[in-house]
Formats: sequence, structure tokens, C-alpha cells
Amino acid sequence: MRVLVTGGGGFLGQALCRGLVERGHEVTSFNRGRYPQLDAIGVRQLQGDLADRESVIDACAGMDAVLHNAAKAGAWGSYDSYHRANVMGTGNVLAGCREHYVPKLVYTSTPSVTHRATHPVEGGTADTVPYGEHLKSPYAATKLIAEKVVLAANDDTLATVALRPRLIWGPGDNQLVPRLAERARAGRLRFVGDGMNRIDTTYIDNAAQAHFDALERLDVGAACAGRAYFISNGEPMAVRTILNALLRASGAPEVEASIPFRVAYVAGAACEALWPLLRLKGEPPMTRFLAEQLSTTHWYDMAPATRDLGYVPRVSIAEGLARLAASHGSGAVTF
Repeated sequence: MRVLVTGGGGFLGQALCRGLVERGHEVTSFNRGRYPQLDAIGVRQLQGDLADRESVIDACAGMDAVLHNAAKAGAWGSYDSYHRANVMGTGNVLAGCREHYVPKLVYTSTPSVTHRATHPVEGGTADTVPYGEHLKSPYAATKLIAEKVVLAANDDTLATVALRPRLIWGPGDNQLVPRLAERARAGRLRFVGDGMNRIDTTYIDNAAQAHFDALERLDVGAACAGRAYFISNGEPMAVRTILNALLRASGAPEVEASIPFRVAYVAGAACEALWPLLRLKGEPPMTRFLAEQLSTTHWYDMAPATRDLGYVPRVSIAEGLARLAASHGSGAVTF
């Protein structure tokens, strides 16, 4: 197939492009920049902004499928900047699919669209876990809007599906683990609460595999069409366990210190007020949304994804940690 990947230069995007090329597809990536890694594997690159409607529509021309992975992520920034990328950008992708009769759209969403303050999720599915309300994160709020729009667009000419991978990590990650390691080395990393709340995570190859499975199964009238699916390794662990394992694998010191949830929440509220007031640069170390996310149990049932997509995680957390440690030149990692 001829497949367009939006955001192909990112961590997950590059894994998607590599896997699609390996499977014999003709791949085009729509990026803000230019990536030599994509050139090296024969991916055609188009440069542009998701909010540029005509550029996005043009990128969809001649495609058999679109993997819409690009988004503005992060814990900080203006709502407008997130809305332009995540809501307007997704609307532009849908317009491109309509105008050029693209029959398949696989959308990369996030479990954050279901966030509800400190409400734990244990074994949840998209059918049992409702959308969040009054989301304090512009990322989560705009991804929620975009996911709803994508699923509502499913019809007899365009089949859509939304995947919600949880905390993607692995070799090549330039966001999650590097930031954690940097804070740990600086002595600025703490657990919120006792760190025993269980969470799901997803090894990079498994996150990409879920997209390939969805692409293969997705069609008009398919069981997965118009539906959302949580994606993870299916190995929920205490935050304290998985975080320290990731730190060891990346050669960073482990973390033992913690702060109470209420302290973190109040600190987050203060940061949210002070950062724009004082025009401070970068992301604040804590927000109310982060305090809630870091202290709450969130793990999901992979049965719907297995049933409808054929998704089965192929790389265990233990194997993923070994690969991550090898990429950093670290020793073996044990739990």
C-alpha cells in the first residue's frame, strides 16, 4: 500500500515508517523538519505544518491509508497551540482523506483522554472507561476532541480507528526516559505518593505493532472500525518498580524519595500560576494534571485489541529493558 505517516520523524513515527518499509509498503512522511534517518530507509518526506490545511490535504493524495501519529505533546503550553496541532491538524487530515478518497485512517490517541482526576483504572477497556471531564491538560483536552472527531468520521467510505498507547519507551526515545534520567541525575525526581500505584507502559516495537495490526484489520464495516483501543504491554507494574528499572537501564541513579499527592498538587497549581506570570521558560516541574497522573493506578485490558486487531505484545518488558540497557551500554536490568 501507499501509506502516509504524519509525524514520521518522531520516536513512534520512525518505528512506524521502518516497520511499514520492512513490510513492503510505499511510505511518505509528513513532518515539520527533515530527517536523515527517514531518507536512509527510502521514506519520501513532505515538510509542512498540520495546521496548514492545503499542505495536509495535498499530502493525502494517492494514499491507500493514513497513520495520523503527529501531535503536539507535552505537559505545558498554550491551549491554542495544542488546538491548532491536535484538533485543526486532525480535521485537516480527515479533509485530506475525504478529498482524495483514502479508505483507511489509523489515529494515534492517548489514554489521557479518559483521565478523571484521582480515579483509578484497573483492567479498563474503551467500553468501560468513559472520556475524562474538565481536563486540566491542554494536550489531553485537545486529543479528546480529536479522537471523538476521528471516530465520528467512520462511515461507509472511510474506516477509522483510534489507538491509545500508554507511556511508550525503548531505544531511540528522546523524550520520556531521557527526561526522567536527567532529573534523577540532578536529584530532582520524586514519586508522587508511595509509588506503589500500578501503571501500564508500552515498549516501542509493541506500540508500532498495534498500528500495523490495525492497518491490516481496518476496513469499512470491520469490528475495529469506529472504535478506540487501549494499547500497552499488558504487564502493569508499580510506578516505583518500572521507573527505577528504566533508570537503571539508562545508566541513571534510582529514585527513592517521594512527596505526598496533596503537596505535589498544590505545587503544580503554583507552577501553573507562576510560569506565565513570571514568563519562565521551559516546562514547569509539576502541574496538577501530572500530580494526578503520577499518583493514580492506570492499567488496561488488552483483550479488545487482541480480539479485534489481533494485537499481542511481542516484546516483554524484561526483554525491552535488556534492549534499552544495551543501547545505553548499561548492565543487565533486573526487577
